[in-house]
Amino acid sequence: MSVDGWHTLLVLGGIRSGKSEFAESLVADAPMVRYVATAPAGDPEDTEWATRLAAHRARRPGSWTTEETATDPGRLAEVITAAGPNDTLLVDDLGGWVTVLLDPAHQPADDTATVAELAAAVRASEARLVLVSPEVGLSLVPTTPLGRAFTDALGATNRAVADACDAVALVVAGQTAWLKPPAASLPTVPAHPPAAHAPADAFAPAGAYPAGGATDAATGGAGAVTAATDGIHPAGTVGASPEPRHAAGGRGVDDVALPEVLTPAATPPPAATPGGTTAGGDWAAPTMALPMIATGLVIQPGMELPMPDDYTGPQAVDRLATLDVPGAGLGVLEQVVGFAAATQGSANPRPWAAVRVLLLHGDHEGGASAGAVAGESARRARQARAGRGALARLAAENGASLQVVEAPASAPFEDGPALTGEQVEAALRYGWRLAEQAADAGVQLLVLAACGAGAEAAAAAVLAATAGAEPPAVLGRVVNDQGEIDDNAWMVRCAAVRDALHRTRRSPREAKDILAELGGGDIATATGVLLGATARRVPVLLDGPVGTAAGMVSRDLAGQARHWCLLPDHGGRPGVRLAADVLGLTPLLDLRLDLGEGATALAALPLLRSALTLAASLPVHPSLGDADSEAPAGPADEPDFAEPEPAGPGPTTVGYDQPVSPGRRAD
Repeated sequence: MSVDGWHTLLVLGGIRSGKSEFAESLVADAPMVRYVATAPAGDPEDTEWATRLAAHRARRPGSWTTEETATDPGRLAEVITAAGPNDTLLVDDLGGWVTVLLDPAHQPADDTATVAELAAAVRASEARLVLVSPEVGLSLVPTTPLGRAFTDALGATNRAVADACDAVALVVAGQTAWLKPPAASLPTVPAHPPAAHAPADAFAPAGAYPAGGATDAATGGAGAVTAATDGIHPAGTVGASPEPRHAAGGRGVDDVALPEVLTPAATPPPAATPGGTTAGGDWAAPTMALPMIATGLVIQPGMELPMPDDYTGPQAVDRLATLDVPGAGLGVLEQVVGFAAATQGSANPRPWAAVRVLLLHGDHEGGASAGAVAGESARRARQARAGRGALARLAAENGASLQVVEAPASAPFEDGPALTGEQVEAALRYGWRLAEQAADAGVQLLVLAACGAGAEAAAAAVLAATAGAEPPAVLGRVVNDQGEIDDNAWMVRCAAVRDALHRTRRSPREAKDILAELGGGDIATATGVLLGATARRVPVLLDGPVGTAAGMVSRDLAGQARHWCLLPDHGGRPGVRLAADVLGLTPLLDLRLDLGEGATALAALPLLRSALTLAASLPVHPSLGDADSEAPAGPADEPDFAEPEPAGPGPTTVGYDQPVSPGRRAD
């Protein structure tokens, strides 16, 4: 829940500003929340006040616990002081607390000392703490002594608590502005970042991510980038960002060129070189120039990213029942229609036309890659770039572009962290930029694939850390290059995961900590892709351990990301099955293909497109009496298309290759 750099946050806002909803969204992904209610019960005959309290209670998940402190103002500081580092507290709100503090029933009392005790408890708190408070300093000075006493006391309380908190946010009309920390260090997530262009042959080699992200331009350091102050803040709202400016010197992570986008061709081009080989291989020229962007982005837990449309998904599924579909309909593929409708924001979704495959290549050293052939994953990546291999051929058949992405190699996690903190930050930002590039190119669907050695063991370690899984239960069997099961290599991998988990048993379980200690470069980059795709409303097909492990990690950074993911098949992998259960993703198929991560999603893509094509093009059933539905052609009716001309003996093809006898009308 907590954003890097703060554990205590004060959320200010006016009446009906959305401050409580915003505060609740920050702790929504915490496994357990203690909701500290400060408001007094009020007059039993005040039904409007009772309705407000009931609405607050109804929003709280059933897993939250509620603690009332209205009877004793000093109790709030005691609750905060007693909370441990694994606790999450949401205090709503300080206005109610001040009301109780000023109640004559608690007088005489040293109100100033009580406020100071609360501020000291907040400053010393080990828990993740979010406090909500009304902002009354913008209103007129009350005309009554009691009103002035309340605003003065609440203003003093807000100042004291704001000074004690690590961060302060102000919610106005549902929009969030961050007051603390300073704007230069605020996370920003621009909705449509400006792009300049770089040569198409620019490429980022493995491990080329610079150490760290954008720095404050005020320092004048090499590679400094000014932060965009009008974008998204840690859990704020999307807004346009001003054109970023680069300071002189150096290159930041956003200056690293993105890998080439390759367009597969279903058949080799006919031109041949003098030597007899096909010119250009199996691939056409890059589809677009590579953008060089500097977003000033800081990826942190609790980001408020878009959600799919809650209404169009069910509407699209309900609409299927009205179509002229024979039999029982689309079966489990109705889920595809609902998913596409929600992510497209339309009750009549269209098949995905522009698809891009992101193939992440990043090896894991040490016991995680036991049994893997040295250099095999690099060969697979080169093969994909050359337009050969299963993934490239399937991409060609689907008309999908392919981007081979080099992630930094991961150190043996049984001995130490797989990545440094700076590498994790860079990998997350790099993955985000890959998704931004795809969205700017008009891509409608991303397919997340991977080919790194040891990736499955790293994913098993991530599952163990995020879902409490037992590594042997989620780590698939190891198959050697002869197609034989290698149990010795599997045991080495299990031991490496066990040792890594033992080494990190006292480490924090925040998203970035898990990526640094266990996940490695490919999973960190995949997590950035999921977050960037969510920010740009691009759905993602997951396929295999790396994608699902990234989905598990992304929950702490932005819980909305999993709602933009679709899992066509679990592939028979136990880790993928568990992650799917935790993420709430229902696999559609059970093909059990073993052609490499990403291949199953591409093999299933034509079927998914077919379901969307039927949902978009079939008419309403005639029995419903819709004017737009097809009705039998009578004497006065003419068919919607011209009668085909005979083309000689034999059947003539009409429409979708339906054979129609010569001279016969196609009804």
